Amino acid sequence: MELEKGVKRWVVDISAWNPSRDDFSLAMSFLPLHDHPSITRFVKLEDRKRALVSRLLQYALVHEVLGIPFDEIVIKRTVEGKPYLEYEKAKAGFPNFNFNASHHGNYVAIASEPICLVGLDIASPSIPHKETVPEFIQNFSSYFSRVEWDKICNSGPCDETLKEFYRFNVYTTHNGFTRNKMILLNWHYHVAVARGHPRAATENFKKTLNQTAFDKEEYQLALHLPNPSFVLKTVEEVIPFSLRSGGFPI
Repeated sequence: MELEKGVKRWVVDISAWNPSRDDFSLAMSFLPLHDHPSITRFVKLEDRKRALVSRLLQYALVHEVLGIPFDEIVIKRTVEGKPYLEYEKAKAGFPNFNFNASHHGNYVAIASEPICLVGLDIASPSIPHKETVPEFIQNFSSYFSRVEWDKICNSGPCDETLKEFYRFNVYTTHNGFTRNKMILLNWHYHVAVARGHPRAATENFKKTLNQTAFDKEEYQLALHLPNPSFVLKTVEEVIPFSLRSGGFPI
């Protein structure tokens, strides 16, 4: 199915990439100059790495899915900071091609959808400060159905309760997203992907979509497209081969 080509799930483990200053500058040079300040504004190298890989993933995903040359990709942002692709011809096969990137700790991820809005979040289960586990999760009780809440509360000792809590996505029907369970990246990280109806977008983001009205059958088709596992990528793999002169150091 053509629409399935617009569904991508990628993740990069930045702990495996330890660039020299020159290597980092080389990787950043593949991005448009207007993207550089969003990376260099950070002081710590780890923060800069996350910002750089997030931008590279966005360009690499658009390049692979839509076949647009790297130097012709135009990614802008709404006033709320959500990225969107400005390239009308590319949207012909995917009415609302959109993507979302997120990062936490060692992982930077990206997800895309051809019709539905896509939401993405990475979480690492952590012990709450100055609160017991029951007190901490109680703050979020309204986000879950009764069945989900019972499953969280009855999952066992505090460590298991916290892990079960983080397995559920915090996207809710209140912001128009279909709630999905989190996917385990490894023992320490979960990543959550959610699909939502285009009409749930902010007014500014709606302006970037080609279509927000769908009949029930069309929307259900988009909502139930295969939801693939995340593909682990290296930094080298998110830079097109044609741009790598003499190899790219990892």
